Amino acid sequence: MAFDLKLVERIRPLLKGIPFVEKKMFGGVGFLIHGNMACGVLEDSLIIRVKPEKYETLLKKPHVRLFDFSGRPMKGWLVVDAKGCKTSSQLGKWVKEGTEVALTLPPK
Repeated sequence: MAFDLKLVERIRPLLKGIPFVEKKMFGGVGFLIHGNMACGVLEDSLIIRVKPEKYETLLKKPHVRLFDFSGRPMKGWLVVDAKGCKTSSQLGKWVKEGTEVALTLPPK
């Protein structure tokens, strides 16, 4: 399964100053902070971890859908299609969502 390398390259500078690890997983790339995945790229879409209290609201945004990798939607995770993270501003907001969650979790 291929993934959008340009999207990966656009995410890296948004994590500047945060100790992250980039790891190939799920046929894509995940960005982990202290061992917790904050966001990732699968095909041409962004996968993002979100706070539980924001999940339903963010799911209603344009170009956003459930993350259903295994046939069962993963609560707390969303997929943002390419159109939803086209601009730097859009992508930055989504990556910030995922980063904020990962930074609150205990290190693995």
